Amino acid sequence: QVQLVESGGGLVQAGGSLRLSCAASGRTSSSYVMGWVRQAPGKEREFVAAISWSGGSTDYADSVKSRFTISRDTAKNTVYLQMNSLKPEDTAVYYCAARTYYESEYSYWGQGTQVTVSS
Repeated sequence: QVQLVESGGGLVQAGGSLRLSCAASGRTSSSYVMGWVRQAPGKEREFVAAISWSGGSTDYADSVKSRFTISRDTAKNTVYLQMNSLKPEDTAVYYCAARTYYESEYSYWGQGTQVTVSS
């Protein structure tokens, strides 16, 4: 089992920045892929970004490329999502998630953290 706890959400004006953190515990492994997924009211969950725990390769949704940066600190077992130039359409609950390289869907999820961007 892997436990994920997000923090860092809040209210910010358009154009501002926030950094989300995801602390991982339990059976964490270098074979995991860590991701951020968001869900806006009335919408389906949407992939935001992902990073491989071992090598640090990253992937981003087109909507956040050049504005968001995902990173990880293996010593702290923590994944970060630095969000810059935030837009009102970035408003959502942001979830941290984990899966192995061999899975196509995330197996473990955090409780989510609210990000609200005002115009």
